[in-house]
Amino acid sequence: MRLNRRSFVGGAALAAGHAPLFAGAQALTPSSGWTRTKGGDGGRVLRVTSLASEGLGTLRAALAVTGPRRILFDVAGVIDLGRKSLSIRDPFVTIDGTSAASPGITLIRGGISVSTHDVVIQHIRVRAGADGAAPKSGWEVDGLSTNAAHDVVVDHCSFAWATDENLSASGPRFAGGDTVEAWRQHTSRRITFTRNIVAEGLSKSSHAKGEHSKGTLIHDNVTEVLIAGNLYAHNYERNQLFKGGAQALTANNLIYDPGNRCMHYALNEEEWVGHPWTVGRLAIVGNVVRGGPSTREDLPFLIVEGQGDLELFDRDNIFTLSGGRPMVPIEVISNRKPKIIPLPRPPFWPEGFKARPARTVEKWVLAEAGARPWDRDAVDRRIVAEVRSGKGRVIDDEREVGGYPG
Repeated sequence: MRLNRRSFVGGAALAAGHAPLFAGAQALTPSSGWTRTKGGDGGRVLRVTSLASEGLGTLRAALAVTGPRRILFDVAGVIDLGRKSLSIRDPFVTIDGTSAASPGITLIRGGISVSTHDVVIQHIRVRAGADGAAPKSGWEVDGLSTNAAHDVVVDHCSFAWATDENLSASGPRFAGGDTVEAWRQHTSRRITFTRNIVAEGLSKSSHAKGEHSKGTLIHDNVTEVLIAGNLYAHNYERNQLFKGGAQALTANNLIYDPGNRCMHYALNEEEWVGHPWTVGRLAIVGNVVRGGPSTREDLPFLIVEGQGDLELFDRDNIFTLSGGRPMVPIEVISNRKPKIIPLPRPPFWPEGFKARPARTVEKWVLAEAGARPWDRDAVDRRIVAEVRSGKGRVIDDEREVGGYPG
């Protein structure tokens, strides 16, 4: 179903009339602009000379250096993290995967955690994987997550095979005081996820809860999030999930073969005991969803679940099930029936950002998304080919699709 110039929200149509906001090319400036982050610009240049997980000349060693720094690669290939994920704790750093020779840099058996500010990560592949762990054994790893970080840009990267989320922004719900403003200043904020591939979260794998094929989680009270130009493919849920009080713009993403959840907002009462519920604020603009082999036949475009109200601006989204059948635009799943409050204008819109018309998104995302789109590896080439052909499915283990690169 295509919503063109009018949008269905909670049973009511919203008038359009904001065409200038959406016209023109996508303006994505990952190292400047609205986030105000400079990454490691102006700092020392550090060169990665080893593909080992730890030690002299490694990526881990470069990340541990303090002060502004730009990390370049004199090597190319696979870095096996050996289940010890990378942690970025010191600010003002840029990781530039374009500097590596072909085939670029791929991280396996681990992920990246960011708990600082002013970080730019571009053109890196992260393929965490189950690594042979038994089902429900507790090996739970994100592809990349932020934890109370701010001014972080993750652009043109590829994430697959996480046993927790592939790509997320998180932190404590209620740190820093008793006000919403304090909570938002003590969790992740001003986070940009642009032109990434977010694919094949592992479903019945090693996460202790069981099924856990998840794309992106934006946690409670995380604000000023831009998710734009990404390819989501073969994730059972969280394509994307916004928790209570989150504030975000999600625009021009291509979502293929979502399983049980596509777009999703949820404030869960049991997680907010003793705290007043905060209204979520979302702008959902110019996204394209296509069902696939793993998509349930009655999947709606947006599910609103739990107890909290949602302020929503949505325009120009295209969403169909497999075979071209229309999706239901929105479904509320709650014993409280949270209010969906239509907005005449976006609650959050980064300065200088221009959304593409939805009709142009699929071709553009398939050409531009992921690490080194001019030099894609076999996994990214396969995923893009599956999106184009309508094939592929949600998987439980990386070995089902060839496993780690040699």
